[in-house]
Amino acid sequence: MSTAIKFENISKQYRLGLVSTKTLSHDLNRWFQTNLRGKEDPYLTIGDVNDRSKKAESDYVWALRNINFEVQQGDVLGIIGKNGAGKSTLLKILSKVTAPTTGAIKAAGRIASLLEVGTGFHPEMTGRENIYMNGAIMGMTKQEITRKLDEIIDFSGVERYIDTPAKRYSSGMTVRLGFAIAAHLDPEILVVDEVLAVGDAEFQKKAIGKMKDVAKGEGRTVLFVSHNLAAVRNLCKTGVVLENGQSIFSGSAEEAINHYMLNTISSDDKKLLDCLEYNTSKLVIDEILVNESTQNLVKIGNNNNEITISLKGQAHEDMKIALEVKLYDQNEVPLAFFSPNQESGITKLFKKGKFEIVETLKFPDRMSKGTYYADIYITNPFVEGYVDIIKGLVIESEGHSTKTGFVFDYSKSHGWLFLH
Repeated sequence: MSTAIKFENISKQYRLGLVSTKTLSHDLNRWFQTNLRGKEDPYLTIGDVNDRSKKAESDYVWALRNINFEVQQGDVLGIIGKNGAGKSTLLKILSKVTAPTTGAIKAAGRIASLLEVGTGFHPEMTGRENIYMNGAIMGMTKQEITRKLDEIIDFSGVERYIDTPAKRYSSGMTVRLGFAIAAHLDPEILVVDEVLAVGDAEFQKKAIGKMKDVAKGEGRTVLFVSHNLAAVRNLCKTGVVLENGQSIFSGSAEEAINHYMLNTISSDDKKLLDCLEYNTSKLVIDEILVNESTQNLVKIGNNNNEITISLKGQAHEDMKIALEVKLYDQNEVPLAFFSPNQESGITKLFKKGKFEIVETLKFPDRMSKGTYYADIYITNPFVEGYVDIIKGLVIESEGHSTKTGFVFDYSKSHGWLFLH
């Protein structure tokens, strides 16, 4: 199989707040070093890593740094990472919207890009006119575009408004037409960045199906950026994980998602106490520990499938308090709900003042290998919710099965109510 795209040492540097250096001394220094002394640009050796959560120590930042990987023809590559990881910048360089600071990209064939809602659309032109303009930009002849015109309009679902100026389109209509153009004008490489999130569920399903057809049926290459990991898992064969502008993992889509979920999301080393969302002023939580740790990541295995959650706080009045947990899989599908009321039906009453709750959660035996997530709720069950910690707990199961899933016997046990 031939190589469709090759990223060679791609880096992109920006100066914070300004375009170029914008100072005479920096410009003269750059010109002197590169033109008279024949040396490397001195500003390529400085700059912060692109970590949006930290205060900058330099005026320069690397949006991308030393990106190297190849994409094979007919492959569907998912590019995942946090906001600010460099995903969109990488695709903009591939689409020649911006140029890399260092490195080069070698691409075989025409590239059709859908990077932002309305990319390449002229607001005063009609939808029909924008189809011809976009096709011409991608190197298509008028005859080729005309041959595909009816198919594009039908797929987009905006036939009624096709002769209306694009400025009157909603964001959903715009992305529908933009994707239809990009997918149907026979590009060798299709680049799609997060924009499908704007469309409704019906169109997202339709668009993902079309990308599968483009890749499998027509042998074209697709690069797909999305925070919808279920869509990445369903569509992509391979995956790349970006973090702070650097490529930290490359492999199969499933492996990339697991790496991202476990090492990127949980690497924040969150303290559960920092994730509290109060729904009441009746109590205050002073401490939450999971297996005597403040960290949000826990590991379980077939021979060790218990975790203990303990919390301490202060009640401002006499009140009933319980700790409940909802478990999710990687696709954010709820799997099970833990509540001590499932066994005893009794919620403990605490007097005004300090209180402590300790609950041991025994997970089902044969829990499949993979990463799971849990909401933690502090409530008076079926009456009032006091505190929420949404997806605050990351649970890594070291089960023997390589298939991600959840194995149970559809029964209540150890306080768990299974939701499937």
